Amino acid sequence: MTMDEPVDRPGDATLRFDAERPRLVGLAYRILGSRLDAEDVVQEAWIRFEAADRDSIREEAAWLTTVVSRLALDHLRSARVRREQYVGPWLPEPVLGQTIDTTAAAVGVDPAHAAEMAESLTFGFLRMLEALGPEERVIFLLADVFAMPFADIAAIVDRSPEACRQVASRARQRVRADRDHPAMASPDAQEIAGRLVAAIAAGEMEQVVALLADGAVLISDGGALTHAARRPVVGPHRISRFLVNLSGRMPRGMEVEPAELNGDPGVVMRVRGALFMAIALHVADGQVHEVHVVRNPEKLAALEVDGTIV
Repeated sequence: MTMDEPVDRPGDATLRFDAERPRLVGLAYRILGSRLDAEDVVQEAWIRFEAADRDSIREEAAWLTTVVSRLALDHLRSARVRREQYVGPWLPEPVLGQTIDTTAAAVGVDPAHAAEMAESLTFGFLRMLEALGPEERVIFLLADVFAMPFADIAAIVDRSPEACRQVASRARQRVRADRDHPAMASPDAQEIAGRLVAAIAAGEMEQVVALLADGAVLISDGGALTHAARRPVVGPHRISRFLVNLSGRMPRGMEVEPAELNGDPGVVMRVRGALFMAIALHVADGQVHEVHVVRNPEKLAALEVDGTIV
């Protein structure tokens, strides 16, 4: 080594990896729908990065993306059976808005792409990804959300670039076709969500109905551990009855905290400090189109995880 060559000092690798961590956790979370599993995948990537011959790594960011994508893909393949046997509707683990940074400065892209990154963290988008197989999901996310070249994606999934391009195209059509309302939230989303929560608490059924879109859908995820609707609740009147009845059965001492969940407005509920429920509301064109209710305590634990994701 000459005097002019850089020295990879102890701690330098940690700093470089920590700079990439929010992006890597965000990638793994989109693939897996689990913040807790995403953290495990990124930790495994760190172990491999720490042990690697870093002098042989030309682009560390690309190398880490490849490792995380492969680890997440392997994890998703092994989790498919458990996912298929899941009791009731499946929702991703919620993440708080303050842990999400999808500003253009954070992701290093133009504002339009930053908005797409934000949309790809919403419950609605992540649920649509469930229609894709593991490889389809990884290829679509890397191509459409993270704008990775198909030649690089091909190396991750062991397919040709042309095959990856075709898979991404088919996946794009499937995902976009499932969304029958605007994906981007209304500018007044917080205000409308607040009105809906207030109307539910007051038992004002007609006001709740008025704030819900005609084709609104409510998905409730309790898993095998808690009571929840086992099928989607569709339509303003059915959703309003469900939510008002649910509000009337809340435990005493319930603390309701306004929160941004996966980029959408909502609330987090606690009983004596313990997480009880999280509700996210997707608002578009001045009405609530999607209501996502998470009651599974194992998934609510993700709300306690610190650290920003992109």
